[in-house]
Amino acid sequence: MASGIFAILDDVAALMDDVAVASKIATRKTAGILGDDLAVNAEKATGFLAKRELPVLWAITKGSFINKLIIVPVALLLTAFFPVVIKIILVLGGLYLAFEGVEKIIEFLFHRSKKGHQVVERAKDDNRDAEKAKVKSAITTDFILSVEIVIIALGTVLEEKLVIQIITVSVVAILATVGVYGLVALIIRMDDMGFRLIKRSEGKGVFFMFGNVLVKSLPWVIKSLNVVGTIALLLVSGGIFVHSFVYLHHSFPQVPLMLKEFIIGLVVGLITVGVISGVKKIFSRK
Repeated sequence: MASGIFAILDDVAALMDDVAVASKIATRKTAGILGDDLAVNAEKATGFLAKRELPVLWAITKGSFINKLIIVPVALLLTAFFPVVIKIILVLGGLYLAFEGVEKIIEFLFHRSKKGHQVVERAKDDNRDAEKAKVKSAITTDFILSVEIVIIALGTVLEEKLVIQIITVSVVAILATVGVYGLVALIIRMDDMGFRLIKRSEGKGVFFMFGNVLVKSLPWVIKSLNVVGTIALLLVSGGIFVHSFVYLHHSFPQVPLMLKEFIIGLVVGLITVGVISGVKKIFSRK
């Protein structure tokens, strides 16, 4: 009886060792996407009143967990029975990310800033509606990025046993959510941490200086995340198309891969925005 228990424990230990190795490889493969996920979602979790930042982030985090609960089992089933559907889903997700990235660029270049009183009145009127819309957009973007994270992680363990595939992909999905949104929470609360350090330091010393750095650097970090988040959307989109279509993958070999992905994401985004804008105009006339 004892030998049977030890044999089971030995099998479990061997399984966990295989999962640890597979998870390490899968996490390394998805590191770039996780970085993009961090930049995109940090940008989407900012721009709210301080008291609403953490509730909004928690709402996005819960949505991200639900996304993973949907994506992981569906991806495992599709990979086993309908692998071609995975490619179609990735391409549709790439179209969405390209559209959102280019739309942000167009809004930045051509959006006319409103006068101060107009901005205040609008914030009073539809602050909660804007918050809900931003949370919904963040969860949608997270869903698409999560699809790619899960698919890439799954691709690293296709030759392994089913149980290893399930555990590895689940571990990567959990780490992606906890790690990304944990870092996002630290970023958006930088100013609060800085103010606390300043208050405790009594206006002098290393803590006072470090607190000032945190407070003053937050606006620059947020602005940088806006830019990085937009670039990340186009890079992820371009990467989906480059790796999904052999022609694009082998075209322009002299161009660095990252630049090629960005250009393709930008072009696809411009085309998508143009098509959707045209369709909207046709329906609005009708």
